[in-house]
Amino acid sequence: MSLYLVFGLWVPILMEIRIRKLNKDFFSEGKRITALDQVNLNIPANRIFTLLGPSGCGKTTLLRCIVGLETPDKGEILIGDEIVFSQEKNIYLPPEKRRLGMVFQTYAIWPHMNVFDNVAYPLQTRKLPKKEIADKVAETLRFVQLAGFEKRPATKLSGGQQQRVALARALVAEPKVILFDEPLSNLDAKLREETRKELRSFLSRLSITAVYVTHDQIEALSLSDMVAVMRNGRIIEMGTPWDIYFNSDQRFVADFIGRANIIDGKIRSVEKGWAVIESAIGTIVCQSRDEAVPGKSVSVCIRPEFIKLLTEAGGEGRNVFRGKVESLVFVGDIQEGEVRIKETTLSFQVEPTAKIKEGDLINLRFDPTHCSILFN
Repeated sequence: MSLYLVFGLWVPILMEIRIRKLNKDFFSEGKRITALDQVNLNIPANRIFTLLGPSGCGKTTLLRCIVGLETPDKGEILIGDEIVFSQEKNIYLPPEKRRLGMVFQTYAIWPHMNVFDNVAYPLQTRKLPKKEIADKVAETLRFVQLAGFEKRPATKLSGGQQQRVALARALVAEPKVILFDEPLSNLDAKLREETRKELRSFLSRLSITAVYVTHDQIEALSLSDMVAVMRNGRIIEMGTPWDIYFNSDQRFVADFIGRANIIDGKIRSVEKGWAVIESAIGTIVCQSRDEAVPGKSVSVCIRPEFIKLLTEAGGEGRNVFRGKVESLVFVGDIQEGEVRIKETTLSFQVEPTAKIKEGDLINLRFDPTHCSILFN
């Protein structure tokens, strides 16, 4: 086991997941579709680890292989020190013996059962004593802040409460690892934000290894300790949410996560840690990377939140450009706009009280430390 209750506290045991050269193909209408392509991945113990990517990238297939709901064609999966799948060694441990908790996109709450029976079900299938089941269910419901809901019909719960019931059912059996397959996608925006904060709090207090699948960038950035970005069945980048958002050198990652202005150009010179790039909007100065060399074609990523509005008097220096406001939308805490610089349109943000309007000519600037060079 990786999780024990001691004096009302969940006490974890380290449980790393190691994946080696994992392959999985599907066949549709006579065509081979590669869902996982030589995936190598170490998921650290007692961290919230998110698999992020667009639909069809392989993230759910990878999750289902870890659980045992899909059988890979090649490779190896270890949970802790135990091999749960190895094509070479002919090892396949069925899902019920992997001791994993799973929270599905639909929660899989049984509508004919009350909260207690939904949570108790994994323990009842093991035929544990009734007193032990009652104690474990009560302790788990207290943890997810649903004490007193035991007799409530599942159909009378809100979406957020159902999500917590699903979490409690996954935790009550003291799993090695808990896995989530887009569990918040059926909630409305406000409830999704509230539940995301709750879930982060619960998982941080547990210190359990959690693997979370989503295509929602905000979920990935706000929930995770580590993020792996997938594309076409491969892990293309892995890091902390901060590094993935600010320091990626992958064009796909920069474009997929958050909002980004991506401008093509060519490196003119590199000196003292700075790269000078000729682009469609003019000369851009960025922090250099090791791979940056004069003459190389690159792209530059500039996040809208780092583009600053200048007064006429402040219109000189590095990365200062003049353009025409094409659109401006008030969204509450900010105004989101588009500005055309020569033949290129950039997204930017300004304070809600900024005195500009569509059609205005404005000066904008972004700091060289806040633009990234992308290589592919």
